[in-house]
Amino acid sequence: MDTHFSERYRAIAARDRRFDGQFFTAVRSTGIYCRPSCPARTPKAENVTFYLTSAAAHEAGFRACKRCLPEAAPGTPEWNLRRDLAGRVMRLVADGVVDREGVDGLAARLGYSTRHIHRLVAGELGAGPLALARAQRAQTARALLVGTTLPVADVAFAAGFGSIRQFNDTVTEVFATTPTELRARARRARASGVGPSSQGRSINGPTPRQATDAAPQPVRIDLTLPFREPFDARGVLEFLAVRAIDGVESADLSGPDLRYARTVTLPNGPGAFEVTYRPGAAAGRARPRIDLHLEVAHLADVPVAVARVRRLLDLDADPEAVDAALASDPVLAPLVAATPGIRVPGAVDPHELVVRAIVGQQISVAAARTHLTRLASAAGTPYPAGIAGLTTLFPAPHQVADAAPAHLRLPARNVRTVVDTAQALADGELGVSVGDDVEELRAALVARPGIGPWTAGYVALRVLGDPDVLLDRDVALLAGARSLGLLEPPDRAGTAGRAQEFRALQARGAAWAPWRSYAAMHLWRAATPSTSAAPTTTRSLP
Repeated sequence: MDTHFSERYRAIAARDRRFDGQFFTAVRSTGIYCRPSCPARTPKAENVTFYLTSAAAHEAGFRACKRCLPEAAPGTPEWNLRRDLAGRVMRLVADGVVDREGVDGLAARLGYSTRHIHRLVAGELGAGPLALARAQRAQTARALLVGTTLPVADVAFAAGFGSIRQFNDTVTEVFATTPTELRARARRARASGVGPSSQGRSINGPTPRQATDAAPQPVRIDLTLPFREPFDARGVLEFLAVRAIDGVESADLSGPDLRYARTVTLPNGPGAFEVTYRPGAAAGRARPRIDLHLEVAHLADVPVAVARVRRLLDLDADPEAVDAALASDPVLAPLVAATPGIRVPGAVDPHELVVRAIVGQQISVAAARTHLTRLASAAGTPYPAGIAGLTTLFPAPHQVADAAPAHLRLPARNVRTVVDTAQALADGELGVSVGDDVEELRAALVARPGIGPWTAGYVALRVLGDPDVLLDRDVALLAGARSLGLLEPPDRAGTAGRAQEFRALQARGAAWAPWRSYAAMHLWRAATPSTSAAPTTTRSLP
């Protein structure tokens, strides 16, 4: 953890916001830990220890700073960058696996013993899986306490704590204050106009305590999501909008405030969310904001939903690191300058994304959207969301397997691939999750009839958040590269020529590692300069 001590110490001396959430600064003389941009006086180097996770700081006996609120910082892209077991563990912890299934369940998903998981993760990150999950619960609790009017008891269970006592003890230990005082202090800060920009706002609709009829009422919560700037909000939301399935998703990008909404199946029931990006004021005084409106069937799904929305929008990216690396290429530099803070869209449901990738692997985006809308309308479960435009849940794998033959008007071979893969997902024969090893996932997908490297790469890109993917012989990537003058005319025509071009693009793109997924987003846009969204055709070639 001390390998990069000098670099990190310079970051905290400069109060560099770019590193918030990517590591934590623990000060032995005060017993607290901070985010790198903490406005407090820079501690002496001999009193400082750096940790990759807040959980490690907790385990070492430090408490969160009341001034900079390190738990309110964005997350880190580290867990997608590092293709190791520790990164896979962190992605699963964020998705709530330890809270739902325990460490035994986590270990079973990863294929290792619980002892090995604990030993490796504690050695790599300074805290074991239980401590990491506990830190995640503390972060959720803080966000709900300061950002909603949920009763404190409901906050405890929404954050994943098993009892009120456990909740009180953890909050007091981590934040050196009681839950009620933490909430009161945040209210005082907002009243004085100095509250942190990452805090949430309110709760709407009935809570479980207020519901009196037999049918459970959804919990509706509003939060504001922290993120690093710059953030290309229009680009990522247009990418999602052009692929939006009617009834499952809706979008409105016509005004200055950009909106995207969708239904989602969560561990404890159906739900929905709406994301609204609000740009900063013209005078530059107000910072841009991302508001999240959540609708969940069970409080325990709140942290899971938040984590999945963050992955969908790539909110834990390090845009300045990405932009700096890509701008070193003179051809990409103008694109980076025109669109700073580009993001790679993720996925809220891995199984759904697999189906979408297979349906769209040899047709245009518009055609795939038509087929998927027909499938969702026929097989999806109705959901009366309180968000305009949302009526349906995307069908589960077993529903896809049953309905695809009748409702997907694709070649028989493609339909068979959809049905067989969906059935394998439903039966557990094929597992796809955020905790997968990228190479093992690619191999498992390509081994299935009808699935090629393009589809496997697309799933890795969006489900795992793999930052270093150039999709195999993607038509739009090659078109964008040609338009930028990155490729020489091939010696041969047709498929052989395109394969030659892709090999040349791979060779040129080696310098873009480990951010080739972000370079691909720039190339897609270069292929369709009339829009900031990804192209309407992303065709897999043989």
